[in-house]
This record gives sequence, structure tokens and C-alpha cells, in this order.
Amino acid sequence: MSAIISTNPYLCYFNQGPYYWPKDHICSGPRASVQGGITASMPGGSWLGALISGYVSDILGRRRAIQVGSVIWLFRVIGSIIVCASQNIGMLVVGRFINGLSVGICSAQVPVYITEIAPPSKRGRLVGCQQWAITWGILIMFYISYGCSFIKGTGAFRVPWGLQMIPAIFLFLAMLFLPESPRWLAKKDRWEDAVGVLALVHAHGDVNSPFVAKEMAEIREVVEFERANSDVTYFELFKPKMINRTHIGVFTQIWSQLTGMNVMMYYITYIFTMAGLGSNVLLPSSIQFVINVVMTVPALLFVDRWGRRPTLLVGAFLMMTWLFVNAGLLAHYGVRPKPKQFPSAAESIAITGAPAKAVIACTYLFVASYAPTWGPVSWIYPPELYPLRVRGKAVALATSANWAFNFALAYFVPPAFANIRWEVYIVFGVFCVAMFFHVLFLFPETSQKPLEEVEEIFDDTTPGSFKYIGTPAWKTHVDTRSRRLERGEMDSEEKFDRQASQEEHHRDTAPARAEDSRPEVTNNEVPAAN
Repeated sequence: MSAIISTNPYLCYFNQGPYYWPKDHICSGPRASVQGGITASMPGGSWLGALISGYVSDILGRRRAIQVGSVIWLFRVIGSIIVCASQNIGMLVVGRFINGLSVGICSAQVPVYITEIAPPSKRGRLVGCQQWAITWGILIMFYISYGCSFIKGTGAFRVPWGLQMIPAIFLFLAMLFLPESPRWLAKKDRWEDAVGVLALVHAHGDVNSPFVAKEMAEIREVVEFERANSDVTYFELFKPKMINRTHIGVFTQIWSQLTGMNVMMYYITYIFTMAGLGSNVLLPSSIQFVINVVMTVPALLFVDRWGRRPTLLVGAFLMMTWLFVNAGLLAHYGVRPKPKQFPSAAESIAITGAPAKAVIACTYLFVASYAPTWGPVSWIYPPELYPLRVRGKAVALATSANWAFNFALAYFVPPAFANIRWEVYIVFGVFCVAMFFHVLFLFPETSQKPLEEVEEIFDDTTPGSFKYIGTPAWKTHVDTRSRRLERGEMDSEEKFDRQASQEEHHRDTAPARAEDSRPEVTNNEVPAAN
């Protein structure tokens, strides 16, 4: 939407006044609150899709849940046709809501699938690749929309909306060639298939690999334990033993929205119009999407080494800095625009000169701070927190929180810019301060830990733990043992245990080997007596 909402064909076709082209040579477009509703309709559908994805995933499996999402995305052909053919705002909202259903299912279950199939030492990088793919999709779609903006007439927005149906076909076909999650297979007693998938993904097909054996032993232990607690509903996520994990996963997604990043994504053209770029806002706006793609790469390379906690803390600190700087610049140097200076009431501040350039620079720096931190980690972190029996529904709930706040912010921001103006940046800056301290005190480190070992962090019976919380977050650290095990390496303690086990085995078998090595004496070979 960000590349479309500022174009004249869109503003004039869905115009609600007070400015009209024949009389004023400018179109106002939808009212600020209506534009918020149009933008919010897609995350509204995604919220519902994310919630139902938990049931679909537990019943059909992670892979098929994603395929169901892509089928609904093929349904999205219907949604995209409705959007593409929209004759009025109501039709546009309905089409975007249908599109959102498929996005919700896939956004909830793709991280679960990758998390359950990835090796612990590369789990963050692989789930982060999902976020990187999203940034590429946003960038490509923005430039397609930019190119279509030169089309005269309604094709300027109908063509890019129609092209959204193409990725659904690719996703559905590509998933046919990928294996199911080994943990879901084990949960369904398909043990041979689970071993086969683990060996294929982690050991080049070697079912006798020590890493595969270790993973299967841990999965079997967890599955057998959880089978006694197999009745899982969303209510279980709010029981005392699970509520801490639930709140961490949900707030990870909530905070990722309250950073204000999607404000930049949806309404960047508003910000750059207020900064004096006039009608030439699309190309400078696209720079932030390039930054988003490029700056996600460091997270893919290093997030498993950095850890989740430091990455989130650094991101929150940097983002609050740029938000507060922008608020100060707009408050001090910004003025109310002249009549007809800007088409939308949401473009409520005019700023020019060096301060305007500083606002643009801080906007770019904000995106550069979000992309390697909260962007990927908000998708990496939640699936790592939960035990197998509730993981599908727990991640679905956390993702639904993401889309619920995405919906709220998409609806809130245009009226907020119209009414409280620069104070919008103060609101999001305060949120960044709050998330910094929330992460500092309550978000534990999960990087490189096998999923079955993360359970120990939340065990409140261990020494030094807090009731219903487990190990204090600041006492948790990145675990590098899994990386060494995947490489076939062991530390001195593990080598000592292995050597002791081998020596014990040697002692047990040595007498038998000695007896076997004695010469066999038959009745015909009786030793002579002295």
C-alpha cells in the first residue's frame, strides 16, 4: 500500500474530499480514518488466519498447514481479483481481508516448520531467512508499484494488486518437494519417517549419525512425556506453568509492532511528503526498503552467535534514539501546512531545509536499526520457547498478537498524524524504552540450545530459579555445545565421559575375550602328568 496511497489514480478513484481534481487539481483520497481501515483490513484477516493455523498445524502437520495457507492464498486469487477489480472502498476492504487470511496462516506456521527442522546452531539464521525473504518481497512489490505509478488511469494500482496472486502458486508447488517436520512426525508415531528426515537434513542421509541419535532420543523423551498431557487447547497456554512463556512470545510480537516499523512501511510516503519531497516521494521512499533488505543480512550471519537478548536490546536502544530525535526535529522546526499544500489530513506537518534532511536520515537509520534486530528475531524467538505439544498453537497465538497490533497501528497512525502530529514519534519512542527493560529482565537466551533443552530454562524447581518464571533471564547465555556436537567435536568433560564409558566397556568384555583366546583342549589332547 505504501507505494500506492500517494498516487493520483488511487487518491482520485477512492476520493472522499474535501479536494477534487476538476475543481482543485488535487485529490484528497480516502479520509485518514478510512485509509487506516483500508490498510488495516489485511492484518485483520491475518489475525484470524494466524489463530486458526494452530489447529490446522497440529492436525495436518506443519508442511500441509503451509500448503493450506497457500491454497487459501490461491483463494487469494479470489481476494486479489476482488482487490484488483475494486469499484469502491468496501470491495477493496473485503478483498484485502481475504488476502490476509493466507498471510496469517503462513506467517504463523513457517517459523514453526523451520524451527523444528533446522539444526540448533543454524536455527536463527534459517528462520531469519524468512524475514529476509519478506523484505525482498516488500522491495520487489514496491518497485513494481513504482513502475506502475506511471500508468495513466486505474491500472496504476490494479496491476500491482493483481500480481499478488503469483507467489501462491510457487509456494504450493515448492512445498511438495520439502519434508515434514520430524517432531510432528514423531508426535504422530511415525518414528522411521522422523529419523529419515533428521538424517536427510542434518547428516547427509546417515541415520547412524551421533547428532541424529541425540536429537531422536530427546524428541522421543519429550513426546512420551507429553503424550500423558495430550489434550491441548489455547487455555493451557495461560496455566501458571506456561503463562511466562506465553507472555514472552506474545510480547515479542507485540513489541515488534510497537517499534513503529510498520508505520514506516505503510506510511513512509506521508513522512517524506511532510519532509518537503513533494510529488517525488516514491523513489526516495524505496531506499528504506533497500536498507531493510541489506541490513537483514548481518542478522542472518551472526544472530546465532550474538544471541537473542543482546540483539533485541541493541535494537530497542537504537530505535528509541532515532524516534526521539525525529520527534524533537518535527516539534521544533515543523509548522502546520498551508491549505492544499498536502492532499491528506494525515500529512499534518511541514518541515524543510536541513531539519527535513535530518528527519529523512533518522528514518533511514531507524530502518537500519530494526532490520538486523527486531525484524528477524521477532520471528526466530517465539517458536523456540514452547514444548512440542503446544508449539503450533502458542506460535499461532503470538503471531495473532502481531497481526492484531499491526491492524490497530495501521488504523491508528493516519488519524494520529492528523491529530497529535509529531507526538506520534514520542509514543513509539516510549514503547521502545519499555521493551528495552522488558527484554532485559524477562526474556531468556535460547540461541543454539536444542528445543528440548529450552524447557530447562523455564523449570522453576532448579536452584536459583523464580516460581513460574524459571532461570532469571540475565543468567542465561548462548549455548555453543550444539555447534560442537554437530561438527562431531566434544569438550574435555564430554571426552572424559566417553573415555570412561569405553574403559568400563573394555573391562566388562576383557575376561570374555581372554577366555576366547585360550587354546581349546580336547579329550585327545590331555596334558601329561608329571
